[in-house]
Amino acid sequence: MRVYVPLTLSGLAEAHRAGELGTGPLVAYAVTPALREWYLSDDIEELEYAALNRAALASLRLLAADPATARRRVVVAADVPDGAAAAGLDRGLDPAALGEVRVAGPLPLAKAAAVHVDSADAEADVSAAAEALAAADGGDDDARFVVDGAEDHELLWYATQELPNLV
Repeated sequence: MRVYVPLTLSGLAEAHRAGELGTGPLVAYAVTPALREWYLSDDIEELEYAALNRAALASLRLLAADPATARRRVVVAADVPDGAAAAGLDRGLDPAALGEVRVAGPLPLAKAAAVHVDSADAEADVSAAAEALAAADGGDDDARFVVDGAEDHELLWYATQELPNLV
């Protein structure tokens, strides 16, 4: 199963040093039955793109919680055995939890298939979105527009061999 783990650049640097994304359980995103139902598509590439975007939003939440870190969203795509990731039953149909899974146990960085990171030109919009996130969650339409501005930036794809240059 392909999972998408939200991080920040500082979190990615720590994972690179440690050789793993964490000891678990980790919050990640994947193509879950709830995501399939919400997205209404049978195209696996579209569904994986939706899961990647859910992880990018979770990365934005990490940025909002840590104003000192670089303002770029980071998502690591990794392959795990099917039984290693499970949808959180406690959050059920919560729209904020669509595609959310918990990955048990450590997730070695060697399992990463790719890394997705914002380009430098996205930093201003990502920074503004991180600052507006709480207001957007509270229903502020103007803040939602600012958050959507970050989503307009496509995450760049990096091979795992490029990881040392990213951190």
